Amino acid sequence: MVLTSLEKMIGLQKKPASIRNICILAHVDHGKTTLADCLISSNGIISSRLAGKLRYLDSREDEQIRGITMKSSAISLHFEKGDQEYLINLIDSPGHVDFSSEVSTAVRLCDGCIIVLDAVEGVCPQTQAVLRQAWLENIRPVLVINKIDRLIVELKLTPQEAYSHLKNILEQVNAITGALFTSKVLEERAEKETETQGISDSVHGDQVYDWSAGLEDTDDSHLYFSPDQGNVVFASAIDGWGFGIEHFAKLYSQKIGIKHAVLLKTLWGDYYLNTKAKKIMKADQSKGKKPLFVQLVLDNIWSLYEAVLKRDKEKIDKIVTSLGLKIGARESRHADPKVHLNAICTQWLPISQAVLSMVCSKLPSPLDITTERVEKLMCVGARTFDSLPPETQELKKVFMKCSSEDAAPVIVFVSKMFAVDAKTLPCNKLRPLTQEVIAQRRELARRRHTEKLIARQGQELPEQAVSGNESELTVKTGETKGDEQELTSQTDSRTLETVKQEAVKESFIAFARVFSGVVRRGQKIFILGPKYDPAESLNKLPSGCSAADDLPSIPHMACCTVENLYLLMGRGLEDLEEVPSGNVLGIGGLQEFVLKSATLSTSPACPPFTPLNFEATPIVRVAVEPKHPSEMPQLVRGMKLLNQADPCVQVLIQETGEHVLVTAGEVHLQRCLDDLKERFAKIQISVSEPIIPFRETITRPPKVDMVNEEIGKQQKVAVIHQA
Repeated sequence: MVLTSLEKMIGLQKKPASIRNICILAHVDHGKTTLADCLISSNGIISSRLAGKLRYLDSREDEQIRGITMKSSAISLHFEKGDQEYLINLIDSPGHVDFSSEVSTAVRLCDGCIIVLDAVEGVCPQTQAVLRQAWLENIRPVLVINKIDRLIVELKLTPQEAYSHLKNILEQVNAITGALFTSKVLEERAEKETETQGISDSVHGDQVYDWSAGLEDTDDSHLYFSPDQGNVVFASAIDGWGFGIEHFAKLYSQKIGIKHAVLLKTLWGDYYLNTKAKKIMKADQSKGKKPLFVQLVLDNIWSLYEAVLKRDKEKIDKIVTSLGLKIGARESRHADPKVHLNAICTQWLPISQAVLSMVCSKLPSPLDITTERVEKLMCVGARTFDSLPPETQELKKVFMKCSSEDAAPVIVFVSKMFAVDAKTLPCNKLRPLTQEVIAQRRELARRRHTEKLIARQGQELPEQAVSGNESELTVKTGETKGDEQELTSQTDSRTLETVKQEAVKESFIAFARVFSGVVRRGQKIFILGPKYDPAESLNKLPSGCSAADDLPSIPHMACCTVENLYLLMGRGLEDLEEVPSGNVLGIGGLQEFVLKSATLSTSPACPPFTPLNFEATPIVRVAVEPKHPSEMPQLVRGMKLLNQADPCVQVLIQETGEHVLVTAGEVHLQRCLDDLKERFAKIQISVSEPIIPFRETITRPPKVDMVNEEIGKQQKVAVIHQA
């Protein structure tokens, strides 16, 4: 596929119904970045042959060496489904527990997520953690069961065994979703019970306790993953294939003559095909019948793998011909059968088509943001939505509309600040010379050549000769060309020197999303700290004021100018003039105003967003000092920059004057120390042995116990009886 132009991306940004803001979440090594590579290759940004090997969104050297993602990276993709065009803002996030804070920063900016699961390892601890984070942020998930090739090649399961294994994995994931839903319902009911506790306490005698109240009345069917709902894709990202059952339902409805809707419901589950009667019936395992999913889907994939890995040329040719594919001679003769397999699978079942099609049809656009999520974002701490000022409550309508009108207030949330080399910024890139610049340089070179001739002859030339007497100016064309080359090389060397000087500096970009209005370059905007209270400020500020006005000082509120806006393209950045509502973007020039995260708005009535939910707390503590005491100022400056660049790290100065770094784990600690030495402080440092503190605290007693049963009044009654 050809590269999508920047103009087309900007055009799609103005259509919020066609935007999908998604992130990829999973346990470490379950194939997130490989899947991201496959999706990126569909836009022609990288070659499909390099997908899975390049790991395009892992731009750091230590990420490539360790083979794990350490930071959230965003890229914008274009996708066509029928007549409809979509802009997909994709964020790849880490799976390692040390970097779970990066997952929190990604989830806040998205409306949906792709949960990736290893078909062999199944549900792992971090899978549960990311499902919980997605649940807490009220974003809708879809599931990709990845690495199905391992069931064939490594575990050597039969199609029937693989089907049973995949069914178990789906049940495990749905059990986690069910537990999250049940605990939420029971907690809500417990809160209601607390409110009516006075009335219930006055009732005497034995009480019948209804454990199921609240659960039976609530419909939770849309929360679960099921292939027949279209929110599950089976895939092998490394081999480039993936499919939802809709693909095979469409294919076999034409071949077998059974309705598409019937196949969609029966392709997954214990159903089998009665070929004589041409009917689908409930599977009877005692007769040894294969379920439809095994018979029509898995058997075909297993036979393809067997033919290619055993080099059965006749069978391969038969499969390729029946599927109507064209495989190049280079791939079919390659020494590695996986290359041949990849060439067949990427044409037959392209993973990018399956995953992006599911994303566009099953995940919400920015227009579909829920009321619950908006109220949750706007209410900090224990405050309820009803307790907010009327002007603030009015902003809820703006959120729900996702309006890009000029009158709509701008609301932007910055989830983190990340550092980039200044040389990667669009303004510092070396651009090819235009015809006008070349003409100017040529004219300058001619003038210098004329001046040399004058100096050499020791006499003044008439003005006509200087202005354009071609006969005299072209006497020594060789020298003129030499001067032009010399001038160009000098200018280029100066440009390179400027770029090298700029590269020494680290530039910070805010990773953000526009929730309302249109943010423009050069716009004045309020920066709201986490402790900002709109109720207090609205009393002090004149109504209808803006950030451009001369306003009195308000606690936890600052004003700044938006210097640069960027389209995030993985390893690169593209300049933008304005960004409408519903889009993910990078903002330059906030380094002096935002430490880690912040809320930006043109309206002082806007409340600061709820702080991010971090799964991991930094506990690994080390003391840091420079090897040469004279370099202490560089260390202090470097630690300040590190603190801003990492959402999880903590930088402390003890009473003894010791500089302390607190990180989430060993891998996180190593990354922070490397950044400190090589990027931010650029000095040699000495590091103490890590200390991990043991902490105790007091928390409220739980309202729900481990089996999701409410810890209620029956315990109090038991205590009274004992007394």
